[in-house]
Amino acid sequence: MQHWARRLEQEIDGVMRIFGGVQQLREIYKDNRNLFEVQENEPQKLVEKVAGDIESLLDRKVQALKRLADAAENFQKAHHWQDNIKEEDIMYYDAKADAELDDPESEDVERGSKTSTLRLDFMEDPNFKNKVNYSYTAVQIPTDIYKGSTIILNELNWTEALENVFIENRRQDPTLLWQVFGSATGVTRYYPATPWRAPKKIDLYDVRRRPWYIQGASSPKDMVIIVDVSGSVSGLTLKLMKTSVCEMLDTLSDDDYVNVASFNEKAQPVSCFTHLVQANVRNKKVFKEAVQGMVAKGTTGYKAGFEYAFDQLQNSNITRANCNKMIMMFTDGGEDRVQDVFEKYNWPNRTVRVFTFSVGQHNYDVTPLQWMACTNKGYYFEIPSIGAIRINTQEYLDVLGRPMVLAGKDAKQVQWTNVYEDALGLGLVVTGTLPVFNLTQDGPGEKKNQLILGVMGIDVALNDIKRLTPNYTLGANGYVFAIDLNGYVLLHPNLKPQTTNFREPVTLDFLDAELEDENKEEIRRSMIDGNKGHKQIRTLVKSLDERYIDEVIRNYTWVPIRSTNYSLGLVLPPYSTFYLQANLSDQILQVKYFEFLLPSSFESEGHVFIAPREYCKDLNASDNNTEFLKNFIELMEKVTPDSKQCNNFLLHNLILDTGITQQLVERVWRDQDLNTYSLLAVFAATDGGITRVFPNKAAEDWTENPEPFNASFYRRSLDNHGYVFKPPHQDSLLRPLELENDTVGVLVSTAVELSLGRRTLRPAVVGVKLDLEAWAEKFKVLASNRTHQDQPQKCGPSSHCEMDCEVNNEDLLCVLIDDGGFLVLSNQNHQWDQVGRFFSEVDANLMLALYNNSFYTRKESYDYQAACAPQPSGNLGAAPRGVFVPTIADFLNLAWWTSAAAWSLFQQLLYGLIYHSWFQADPAEAEGSPETRESSCVMKQTQYYFGSANASYNAIIDCGNCSRLFHAQRLTNTNLLFVVAEKPLCSQCEVSRLLQKETHSDGLEQCELVQRPRYRRGPHICFDYNATEDTSDCGRGASFPPSLGVVVSLQLLLLLGLPPRPQPQVHSLAASRRL
Repeated sequence: MQHWARRLEQEIDGVMRIFGGVQQLREIYKDNRNLFEVQENEPQKLVEKVAGDIESLLDRKVQALKRLADAAENFQKAHHWQDNIKEEDIMYYDAKADAELDDPESEDVERGSKTSTLRLDFMEDPNFKNKVNYSYTAVQIPTDIYKGSTIILNELNWTEALENVFIENRRQDPTLLWQVFGSATGVTRYYPATPWRAPKKIDLYDVRRRPWYIQGASSPKDMVIIVDVSGSVSGLTLKLMKTSVCEMLDTLSDDDYVNVASFNEKAQPVSCFTHLVQANVRNKKVFKEAVQGMVAKGTTGYKAGFEYAFDQLQNSNITRANCNKMIMMFTDGGEDRVQDVFEKYNWPNRTVRVFTFSVGQHNYDVTPLQWMACTNKGYYFEIPSIGAIRINTQEYLDVLGRPMVLAGKDAKQVQWTNVYEDALGLGLVVTGTLPVFNLTQDGPGEKKNQLILGVMGIDVALNDIKRLTPNYTLGANGYVFAIDLNGYVLLHPNLKPQTTNFREPVTLDFLDAELEDENKEEIRRSMIDGNKGHKQIRTLVKSLDERYIDEVIRNYTWVPIRSTNYSLGLVLPPYSTFYLQANLSDQILQVKYFEFLLPSSFESEGHVFIAPREYCKDLNASDNNTEFLKNFIELMEKVTPDSKQCNNFLLHNLILDTGITQQLVERVWRDQDLNTYSLLAVFAATDGGITRVFPNKAAEDWTENPEPFNASFYRRSLDNHGYVFKPPHQDSLLRPLELENDTVGVLVSTAVELSLGRRTLRPAVVGVKLDLEAWAEKFKVLASNRTHQDQPQKCGPSSHCEMDCEVNNEDLLCVLIDDGGFLVLSNQNHQWDQVGRFFSEVDANLMLALYNNSFYTRKESYDYQAACAPQPSGNLGAAPRGVFVPTIADFLNLAWWTSAAAWSLFQQLLYGLIYHSWFQADPAEAEGSPETRESSCVMKQTQYYFGSANASYNAIIDCGNCSRLFHAQRLTNTNLLFVVAEKPLCSQCEVSRLLQKETHSDGLEQCELVQRPRYRRGPHICFDYNATEDTSDCGRGASFPPSLGVVVSLQLLLLLGLPPRPQPQVHSLAASRRL
């Protein structure tokens, strides 16, 4: 077998030396040494420059934010409240007006009210990816808020003055994107004006639930939610509570910590989480699913619930926010005030706020609930029906904002958010936020107002930040990344969410964006702590096509981005320390090389693919490379490579590499007969963006990415010494390869390492494409006991010769498998169409033996950015819209018609008439996605790579009477494993098949992960206490049973199908905004 292995190694090496042209290309580069310079990437200088550029970009947005926040506070202070203001008194552009006028069931059409909205003209703007109007702002008002209420009209009145500030900001900084004021009343005013992106179903957008608003409106929170599950809350009330908890969880961000417990006589967590956990997307999902399992039974025990909550908040042995501490209690009512519990845990300092929620329609005395909230610096809310849930589960943020408002200028600090999906179509953005305070006073000498008016926000698109990073000087495997205090990536080449949840931030941890190891944990911690650093590490990287794992060396360098919560990192392989910069000052040479890009030269010089890069501003992009090349040539006939509108670095390097690869054709490829060695093509790809494939006809079957930096073979060749084989990709679910017209090939590539003085770099990759069928026959000959001239001699049990892979193919299985475990060549004709498949799908028994004998190592990881087809809706949703269904006996009972249950049911039915999807859809679905839209999910990925076994190895696969002997040996200077094995004699041997394909997963067990949370730091500022805070405004609502007349009137309205005129939902918090 070792003899066969040497023959295979020699044949591969010989072909690559003759046709690959590695040595010849080195000589070509040296012969053209006067046409380029070798530049150095200095990591520390690079990363500091980029960090400084990002800081400057964000600082310009900060200045605009401060101007807006100051102006808003002054405008509101100067505003005179109008009790008699009417809709027709206010003219503004209602962003949803066009959609509502087109909808015959909309609120305005049904009421027949006079419209006060402006009609605007819009022009397409590529910066916003939208149609905009720069002369006006737009207003968005949540669907469940009555836009004609006095509070809303006054809000529209004073915020109109912001329009001029928005316009002036844009004049000073034309790169500004969305400027937004999110009001605590729910009104959103943004600039420039653009129509609202109307969803298919009901629009549930409320600015107060957006990640950027939540982060800007209050300091981080430690929250314990306790839910009364005593027997009295069964039925509709319990369903309201479940939905309320889910909505409450949606008001929390990754800076917050939370736990949820249910209580009756005893308290217990609803999930596997036994302590406060970070309110990230995955933990909140666990809570939401667990809440659906709550069952009502037993008697109410407030003491058990509150003692559990206080114990949770006093646990100092866990990671938590260490800022605002609060308890949110959902109940249907009770008489116990549990004063002894508050005296023990919370008084006299009252460091924990208590918010109480009376849920459902009932006749209980709510005074104890009000007392609990008022004596613990909290607030009392009522949730009589499903329509009151959203507004009353977010109003607590106003209370938390009081210390921030009272802190004044100290609290006016800009915060930058996690990455999230922009609601108006910009894509992934981060937002700078600044709270806006109410500066009015109740009267002369009275206390200062302590209400937050809202949050000002300015968006920065991630693409704008990416433009500040070096693109092509870092090489194919170098990159820049950035993370925040949570360790979530702001920039990273692997940040590619397949789908984004409109309501949640995009949270990809650095350790999930890359393959986690101890070194990266250390780097991540240092970056979160705001330190500078540099470290060279040996680590694992996943190939671009996610089929392979390579062990590589990488240099990490990082610095903090000042004035932000972000830290910037740079990753460079050692071979990317230097790069080439073309210097084509000779215009005659420019023209000569450029001619080799013309399709008329392809027949003699080979086909050229050019990387679809942004060479010039006026270059039209296209996914079709032939069309892109045509656009490029047409533009180059109008401008020169030195034009100011073009990227001279990219253009010069492209043209230089065009000439250098043409010289490779001239010196090596053109005079060789590819058929002699059964080659379909030879090729070269370069850092400059050229991929030249010879002969021209081979380009018809070329499927690799025309951007070398995005081609898996290119990136893997740079990271691996020797020859890298890449069989055609085959999915086990697809039909086998069709070996027709000899078009199926196996790529073999290797990097060209260039040494110029003491500087080493890898500017290109060259290779060949093997004819699969011809090389399969050649493989059998090379792994046999004959030379090319000898006739094959069959060996049997009575012969004195050794069996081989050619004549004994009925008895021996001989294969070449690559480092990912994929079949490359086989001596079995029936396996030729399985080339490219994971070998376990071809021979599970043998692949398992190779894995068990350390020829392969397995790496499992999770893709948290995957997209999956929508699952059929079931009974357990994130926010169920279940409705209590009365029995026939109920309808016949007059007492029932005057009961709380009937009242609550009618309210829900009214909402159902106006907002059909309340009873049909999950909020995520209601906010604009078609029912067929893919949803975010987790996929488990498994890759295999070469293990510790390097030498030749013999072993027996012990399977009872069906044992098999096999030999395995690595081929030197390749990524191949040569395996010879006895063919199985029978099929009774049951083995577990190794899996390589992606599988749907729930990810790592969250209950275990929270026991070892990843390192993070919260925001540096916390405003949770102010001695001057007035806590007297703590909710004074009252629950009352409806009169029979009201119920009958509602029933008549239902029968007539006429929904009543919506009324503003005003409680003491909202009413206080009139000041």
